[in-house]
Amino acid sequence: MAKTYIILPLIMLGIFYFFYQDFSKQNEIAVAEKAAAAEAAEAQAAADKAEAERKSKEDAARRTAEREADEAAKIAKQRAAWEADGAKVAADTAAAKAKSNEHQMKINELELKLAGLRKEREMINGKVFAMLKEVESARIAKRNAEREVQRMAAMVTQKAETSVLVKKPILPPETGRR
Repeated sequence: MAKTYIILPLIMLGIFYFFYQDFSKQNEIAVAEKAAAAEAAEAQAAADKAEAERKSKEDAARRTAEREADEAAKIAKQRAAWEADGAKVAADTAAAKAKSNEHQMKINELELKLAGLRKEREMINGKVFAMLKEVESARIAKRNAEREVQRMAAMVTQKAETSVLVKKPILPPETGRR
């Protein structure tokens, strides 16, 4: 019995050891498979992440290129619009200057004509004034001549009235002859 206490546990220990070795190998294989699967999953995740980053970078680069192209197009459009507006303003300015020069030439022409007309008016006014002066002088001369005629007539009348020749002779009273 004493031997059975030692042999039986040793046999059990051998059987346990056999099952333990088998379980350990299967466990190591399972752990290795899990580790390989985890590594593969990590590698796949890293590959997926790298692919996603690559796609993200490509997409970001594409979007950046599109945005830059859009901005360049917008800037080109704005510059073209600005240049067109500038050209329009320049054309309008040139047209306005040409019109202004044309109007200035007309103004100068009309000012010369006005100056000529003013000189002519002054000359006509001078002539009119001279003629009015002559007319007034003639009227004054006429009045003076009429007064002189009246004065002479009055003097002649007075002389004639006071003259002996004009006086009726005092005749003697009439005596009955006839």
